[in-house]
Amino acid sequence: MSREFPIGLTPPDWLVRNLRPQAAPPVNRPAVARAAIAMSLPLAVGLATGHPAYGALASMGALSGVIGDTAAAYRMRILNIAIPQFFGALGVTLGSLVFGHGWVAVAAVTGVALVSGMISTIGAVASVSGLLLLLNSVIGAGLPLPGAWWLAPVLMSGGGLLVLALALLAWPLRSGVPERASVAQTYRTVAELLAACATDGYEDARHAVTQSLNQSYDLVLARRARHHGRSPELVRLLAQLNAITPVVEAAPAAHQTGRPLPPEVPEAVRHLADAIETGYGGPIGLTLPTPTGQTSRAVERALRHAAEVIGTRSPDLRVSGVEDRLGRPGALRVRAAGAARDVVLSATSWRYGLRLALCIGLAQVLVSTVPVPRSYWVALTITFVLKPDFGSVFSRALLRALGTVAGLVVAAAVLVQVPRGWWDVPVILLLAPLIPAFTPRGYGYQTAAITPVILLLSDVLNHQGAALLLPRLLDSLMGCGIALVAGYLLWPESWHTRVGDRLADAVADTARYVESAFRPDTEGAARARMRRRLYRDLSVVRTEFQRALTEPPPTGRRAAAWWPLVVAVERIVDATTAARVHIKQGAEPPSAAEISQVAVQLKELSDGLRRIETLYAVRTDLSGPADSVLEPLRQEVAAARAITSPK
Repeated sequence: MSREFPIGLTPPDWLVRNLRPQAAPPVNRPAVARAAIAMSLPLAVGLATGHPAYGALASMGALSGVIGDTAAAYRMRILNIAIPQFFGALGVTLGSLVFGHGWVAVAAVTGVALVSGMISTIGAVASVSGLLLLLNSVIGAGLPLPGAWWLAPVLMSGGGLLVLALALLAWPLRSGVPERASVAQTYRTVAELLAACATDGYEDARHAVTQSLNQSYDLVLARRARHHGRSPELVRLLAQLNAITPVVEAAPAAHQTGRPLPPEVPEAVRHLADAIETGYGGPIGLTLPTPTGQTSRAVERALRHAAEVIGTRSPDLRVSGVEDRLGRPGALRVRAAGAARDVVLSATSWRYGLRLALCIGLAQVLVSTVPVPRSYWVALTITFVLKPDFGSVFSRALLRALGTVAGLVVAAAVLVQVPRGWWDVPVILLLAPLIPAFTPRGYGYQTAAITPVILLLSDVLNHQGAALLLPRLLDSLMGCGIALVAGYLLWPESWHTRVGDRLADAVADTARYVESAFRPDTEGAARARMRRRLYRDLSVVRTEFQRALTEPPPTGRRAAAWWPLVVAVERIVDATTAARVHIKQGAEPPSAAEISQVAVQLKELSDGLRRIETLYAVRTDLSGPADSVLEPLRQEVAAARAITSPK
């Protein structure tokens, strides 16, 4: 007979959220195969040539390539793997040059930590590059590496580039396929959104569309930025993405009606997705029911426009009426210079760089004054825990400790039961694929998969066997402790929720969107850019909210109070977009006074959110014609201002 836990033994919600595995896509089998080959092959070559330590170094470099092997598009794989390898080689070179030099090594690694932290705030590729710069400098400064000073960088970079070579093998045969698949998947998420218009799953479906649009635009525009000429394939993909925007804009209007769309509508979008994925470029016939109102007419027109764009082999963004809604990114050189300038002048980058440097400096001082065997593991732990874009520092420290314990159990079994030598190759062949398989499940799972692999490779270098297990656990716990105290508790911004500030920014942007959305002189492309930016910002707020929920009280409890307002702001943006759709279909535009009244209320709400940490109800006087196209929007604004937080 089952029995409930006593109240005192029930785990808190924040702990359950930390330990719950994240929803993950199906296992990426090609990435799993690449991890197995790239990490076991160098070790096998090293053993065959009588230099197992060299093979272990190359396998360590392959590990960093496996961690960065996350991009679907082939050109993005070059950036995600090759650029970090350059910084990794620089890091291990700097570290090995100061190995054994005492306080010089402490100062050098601390300085590298400052630079690493600052460049990590630029973006995803820079974040991984900063990570490898610091990780490899810590390894070089804390571990005696075999051979000349240049050999370790060459071997480790070679291992990472082996992963890249394997990742690019199919490029000649599948060029452009990942981009087409991403755009097609965006269409399929839009189909799910239209199918959910009259259901409780609408909010989640809209969030999925936002994420899919962000991913597809980032993928296509990142590739397009490296083409100074007009690539017909990329122009076509961008036109197809732009063409789905009117359909997405019509979805809020359909949701407002409360009536489900005919099943032929989402099925038509899935048909368009299939055409995109196969690269079809001929006429596309859609079987759609006869429109019965303004909303269904807007959806029908948007779908037929999308079908026309998809069926055009060579759409021209300038003359075919397909607007370049996000604009063309600047040249890579211009964007790199702008990113460097922002890093140097940004208070955020300096703050994070100093925070990381403080923790790494404390770790280096600690292991320099206290005899800790193989002490580089302390700084490695801090580097992983304090990544700015990897989530909550508190939860990462917790998951790092738990993941390390789980990984050590596996490592203990391997180090005790498996003889060293050629048996290491099949063990790595079995353990390496777990890294890309477990990483999407969460940081704790990734740590549990990486720990036995890196311990086994470390044992090839230092031959300590099972004796290194307990020191590794103690080093990890010390690193987590330093990160929690010097990188978390001493920085109030890290344990105070930032949901309110970011939501206030989104509300202010929403006010500007409302003001421009109904102005006749606002270009359609500018309006689409504002709406996309708003949904992207609200997606970031959602992510910040989820991060805050993993924090212990009172941070998690305060964050939970913001959730109804997050949803309310998303509904305000939806209502504004729906009003635009109705006006485009012939509804009477609102007066300037109505627009101004709503914008003022939103600006007051934004200002109030910046001054408080606890939500409270605010009286709102919003009046206007009951039959106005803005009436649903006024109701959503009033609802947002009436939200209260639990006391």
